[in-house]
Amino acid sequence: MKRFLAALQFLTILPLPRGLSPDERALGGSIPFFPVVGLGIGAAVALMDWGLGFLFPVGVTSVFAVILLIAVSGGLHTDGLADTADGFFSSRPRERIIEIMRDSRTGPMGVAAIVCVVALKIALIASVSGPWRWWVLLMTPLAGRCALLIQMALLPYVRPEGGLAGIFRRNRSRGHALWALVVLLAVGYLAGFMPGLIAGGCAFLAALLFAAYSFRRIGGLTGDTLGAACELTELFPALVAAARLYGGGA
Repeated sequence: MKRFLAALQFLTILPLPRGLSPDERALGGSIPFFPVVGLGIGAAVALMDWGLGFLFPVGVTSVFAVILLIAVSGGLHTDGLADTADGFFSSRPRERIIEIMRDSRTGPMGVAAIVCVVALKIALIASVSGPWRWWVLLMTPLAGRCALLIQMALLPYVRPEGGLAGIFRRNRSRGHALWALVVLLAVGYLAGFMPGLIAGGCAFLAALLFAAYSFRRIGGLTGDTLGAACELTELFPALVAAARLYGGGA
């Protein structure tokens, strides 16, 4: 229970009673519960979208859905996306990239990354309606939190001075990547049948590709690249659904 609460506290802004606040040891062992938290976030987003659907058109509810996805983590992953874009697109050597990512100021590439990802996420979610919409919203934050597992399982932490992501180093396992794959495929199939299964598989592949790119650029991961992986992987359930619906594959 403590490890689940630790995952909930780390991945969301939901307040916990003081007596239930987990310690660092519980946080380090909370990695397997990241998908559970993602499912909870997805259920909340889908429920909110269903309720607002009685009042507003799908375009408006899609904006609210993306706002909730950003707000539930306090913008933590969005900030990581911006810092990662500033570093990765700076055309600098590895050490300088990591230094740029540590800077709290957001540069032009970071702003562009946020605008592009948020705009694309809204457009993709707005393009999915009908019976597919609820499972896309359910799987969107699930995919992002599974991406965190995949990055932690496969990549070393590159900042020797430590950091928030370094807490998880001692508890990471290659098996966490397999756990992420199983959850994505199982939830995808149970919620969306074959389209959902494909969406889960594509999200897993996207997380793997970003892990490979991060390794090539800086030799591993940082807290910022974890946030970027979450934000980018969240695009894929809606991307797959939109392609299937509008590409004639539905």
